[in-house]
Amino acid sequence: MAFGKGCHLHLIDGSAYIFRAYHALPPLTRKSDGLPVGAVAGFCNMLWSELQKDHGADGPTHIAVIFDKGSHTFRNDLYDLYKANRDEMPEDLRPQMPLTREATLAFNIACKELEGYEADDIIATLARQAREAGGRVTIISSDKDLMQLVGGGVEMFDAMKNRRIGPEEVEEKFGVRPERVIDVQALAGDSVDNIPGAPGIGVKTAALLINEFGDLDTLLARAEEIKQPKRRQTLIEKADQIRLSKRLVTLDQDTPLDFTLDDLELRDPEPEVLMDFLNQMEFRALTRRVADHFGAAPPPAPEIAPVSERAPEDAPAPEQAAFTPGDYVTIRDADTLERWLDQARARGWLAVDTETTSLDEMQADLVGVSLCIEPGQAGYLPLGHTAGGDDLFGGSAPQPGQMPMAQALALLKPVLEDPAILKIGQNMKYDFKIFARHGIRVAPIDDTMLLSYAMHAGLHGHGMDALSDRHLNHQPIPIKELIGSGKAQITFDKVEIDKATAYAAEDADVTLRLWQAFKPQLHRLRATTIYETEERPLVPVLADMEMAGVRVDTSVLARMSNAFAQKMAGLEDEIQQVAGQPFNVASPKQLGEILFETMGAEGGKKGKTGAWGTGADVLEDIAASENEQAARLAGLVLDWRQIAKLKSTYTDALQTHVNPETGRVHTSYSIAGANTGRLASTDPNLQNIPVRSDEGRRIREAFVAGPGMRLVSLDYSQIELRILAHVANLPEMKQAFKDGIDIHAMTAAEMFGVPVEGMDPAIRRQAKAINFGVIYGISGFGLARNLRIPRAEAQGFIDRYFERFPGIRRYMDETVNFAKEHGYVETIFGRRIHTPEINAKGPGAGFAKRAAINAPIQGAAADIIRRAMVRMPDAIADLPARMLLQVHDELIFEVEEGAEEALIGAARAVMEGAAEPAVKLSLPLVVDGGVGHSWAEAH
Repeated sequence: MAFGKGCHLHLIDGSAYIFRAYHALPPLTRKSDGLPVGAVAGFCNMLWSELQKDHGADGPTHIAVIFDKGSHTFRNDLYDLYKANRDEMPEDLRPQMPLTREATLAFNIACKELEGYEADDIIATLARQAREAGGRVTIISSDKDLMQLVGGGVEMFDAMKNRRIGPEEVEEKFGVRPERVIDVQALAGDSVDNIPGAPGIGVKTAALLINEFGDLDTLLARAEEIKQPKRRQTLIEKADQIRLSKRLVTLDQDTPLDFTLDDLELRDPEPEVLMDFLNQMEFRALTRRVADHFGAAPPPAPEIAPVSERAPEDAPAPEQAAFTPGDYVTIRDADTLERWLDQARARGWLAVDTETTSLDEMQADLVGVSLCIEPGQAGYLPLGHTAGGDDLFGGSAPQPGQMPMAQALALLKPVLEDPAILKIGQNMKYDFKIFARHGIRVAPIDDTMLLSYAMHAGLHGHGMDALSDRHLNHQPIPIKELIGSGKAQITFDKVEIDKATAYAAEDADVTLRLWQAFKPQLHRLRATTIYETEERPLVPVLADMEMAGVRVDTSVLARMSNAFAQKMAGLEDEIQQVAGQPFNVASPKQLGEILFETMGAEGGKKGKTGAWGTGADVLEDIAASENEQAARLAGLVLDWRQIAKLKSTYTDALQTHVNPETGRVHTSYSIAGANTGRLASTDPNLQNIPVRSDEGRRIREAFVAGPGMRLVSLDYSQIELRILAHVANLPEMKQAFKDGIDIHAMTAAEMFGVPVEGMDPAIRRQAKAINFGVIYGISGFGLARNLRIPRAEAQGFIDRYFERFPGIRRYMDETVNFAKEHGYVETIFGRRIHTPEINAKGPGAGFAKRAAINAPIQGAAADIIRRAMVRMPDAIADLPARMLLQVHDELIFEVEEGAEEALIGAARAVMEGAAEPAVKLSLPLVVDGGVGHSWAEAH
């Protein structure tokens, strides 16, 4: 069918679908091989729902899913900081991206992407073509950047909110009609995409200005007429930056497509092809729905290896009671609660879970507690459910049938603290902190998330829903069914108690069943020691650290932000002096023209737009070149960009994370976040504060001790190199550590035959780069870029390194071979890290090998600091001190003035002896210590 008048094109924003599915759904892995498929499952369900909608006569005649091809587009050539602050794609999402393309084709839908352009540009071009051909267009997305296309037969549809977006809805959001959206965006900027815009001007102000002056060009031409001095100055001084921002937000409606609208004609899925794909993905429920729709028999489930050939985690769950939410009990009075607690005392265990108003444990209100003693026998104790309306005193009236919270907690406290009753939870650290804020210290505990992590790290996620589906073949009630999503989302206290009971009691029921399935497997998988000595006892330690928080002086952060702003301004002046002309420092295009056309810098390359590339790697090469003027300019721009990132990402953002009640920052540590055992810090991430530059290190000045207190930092010295020397049995390296010799200078002496005394610092830096690079499996290409030397020379360094230290090559080869044979690697403490991709082919093979080589080293370092943290509370119990933070190989404490040395002595002894008695290292661990009012002084 040729596209023309009367045709209706549906354009699905594939990238938005994928990320929405990934973040909305719990982790899911394919049982047969552990491949992450959660985002693919959500993507397929959304596609199927879209195809099954009854549009009547208004349905699509043509349809396509549009994807982003890669991260680099022509906008990066215009402005190399474009989207520079976006996080790396999650590792478990990366392998799912090509599967979503396969899924689209399996649904018999056109799947389109184009190198150098964003999906939005392709959508814009297709929308223009369809409109010009007399057809209509529906863009299935909620992306605000696409709203500039609305009108003239083009509309949007937010599938998650079931909401049409036309010109009126666009004007409601931006304050202007669709044709002026790019003007507003150019002024307001976008922190997500790192579009600079006009500092201090938001969407509302931008809309007022555009409505007053008509369009952006007119506004900038008449900026002198603006009455507000600061606003007038901004528009005049930042005019080039604003114009650049407009180019960045304007979608390219002339993208060079290699297909036509006719190629997007709607076609019915081929049942066999679609069901075969869904079946291979092991999406049982969707496969059945598709089969029912086509009146076909679903294909047989993929063959999975017999139990004797499978890992124990793949064994089917034992037969047990069915999940029947209607049988769950609402516990509304003290007598009923006492009967439940009596059963817990008799049984010796109790699965427990809390429901709250927020994921922030430091500010969340307790809403209810769920309990389970036997599979299928679960109850929910509502404590803080409200009717939603306001009472006479301005608060929310409680729903009827709830115990007073104080009475309920008084009955729960003896059981939750009883050493004879095991409390079982999923992600127990959260519930521990909720109860701790109410004066209850839960102990002893078991945690199903950590049981799974100890046994199956690297195979799949450890969230409750994913574990329930994998091990119990049961999908719990989704939380969105109760609280909704988006602007209409409510907090759990507004949920009706009957509905809350079915949801919350099921969580406790699932948790107990997972515990019964996991606990016997610990010994068979040789994970008992790791779980009992590191994972489980770390829960209360981290909970106490997180609740303590670290004091932050926001005035210091504010001063730093101002200082950074002034330094940026000073650098801008200096940059323009070196350049010999004024230009927009944030404009890669203008910078490239000056560097390569005016100054004659070498090594330049133009992108598709004709603009010179000025990424960090390009500028670093120029900064090291013999073209003095260009080198000076490149170095200054690199400095400016670094300061700009520090200001936006740290000194500005950290101020928003200070808890208003405590005046402290309370980060949250994920015990099961990394496969190797390293802790992950979030909200905010305090493990990612840069320390390689003076400005980056200064950020630590804002982390301060309380009145009469000092901060103490204790840091393992080169722990991963020490572990490498031990496991690879490197006599020269071990002896150097024992003798206190500079390990990097020693490596240089061994490799290059130069004496340690009077060594050239450049040679030592080369050896240091190789020392740390080898641990992470660095390639010749990677080392060449790090050292700014030819690749052949870098590869020669690596080759000579292996010649001088043959034990390292032997260790690497043996580790990879072990991983290929067994599907996992182990640390010297017995932590097992699975490597499901180790036998993969293609681009991912090298990454899998490097990860396998590094995991036992990084994992052992993680084991050591975990063991130290677990022992630390007892070691410093008699001191006026507490542990606040863990940052990689460093622990930070707060201690009363006068007790610093006592703390350092006690804590250092724990840290340096943390490996024993489990492992006797063949060389000592060394811990450096420091004291100060701030973290910067102490480190």
